[in-house]
Amino acid sequence: MIERLLPANVACADTYEADAPPGDLYPEEALLVANSVERRRQEFAAARACARRAMAALGLPPSPVLRGHRGMPLWPDGTVGSMTHCEGYRAAALARTSGIRAVGIDAEPHEPLPSEVWEMIALPSERERLSERTDEKAVHWDRLLFSAKESVFKTWFPLTRIELDFDEADISFRRSPGPAVEGTFRADLSLTVPGMPQSYEGRWLVDGGFAVTAIALPVPSAP
Repeated sequence: MIERLLPANVACADTYEADAPPGDLYPEEALLVANSVERRRQEFAAARACARRAMAALGLPPSPVLRGHRGMPLWPDGTVGSMTHCEGYRAAALARTSGIRAVGIDAEPHEPLPSEVWEMIALPSERERLSERTDEKAVHWDRLLFSAKESVFKTWFPLTRIELDFDEADISFRRSPGPAVEGTFRADLSLTVPGMPQSYEGRWLVDGGFAVTAIALPVPSAP
């Protein structure tokens, strides 16, 4: 599913199986979840099994994916990527830095967001725009907004190592014509960092009980 949202130069791998065989963990990976509950260990391992499938698609040998600050995945040299997991779905996306500067993906169960979370993440401008989408009640826009902000953070943080709060990204959605429940989104940031864009374009999809978002930030073209 995640490959529907990303360009061809991003290698993607996913699984829908809640109890999919997790694949072997490298010893240094296993240490990261040694004290976690079984469900967390399975999610961790399954996401990394997807990551190694994405590595293979890029012609790379399998390697461990460890964690940096804020849980940021540490990818092989010359690559950027992102992972996500929720109940029943795990995915990874990986690209070479020659064409893609950063990748952010997120998957969520397509169900209403808890009200206390909605109050925490949504800007007044976002609430106003989403309240006007009365013709598309089949989409849980609150959950989609949360997912999009997660994808923005996963794109932004590896490049800047700067925290990005929910209220520093103002997101607007557009639905594509046709029967598929999908479209694009734009995130405008209030935080300014030299060399970083102020806006990000992504894609979203609702399918099979999941809300999925993704951003692939291309390498800037030479002047």
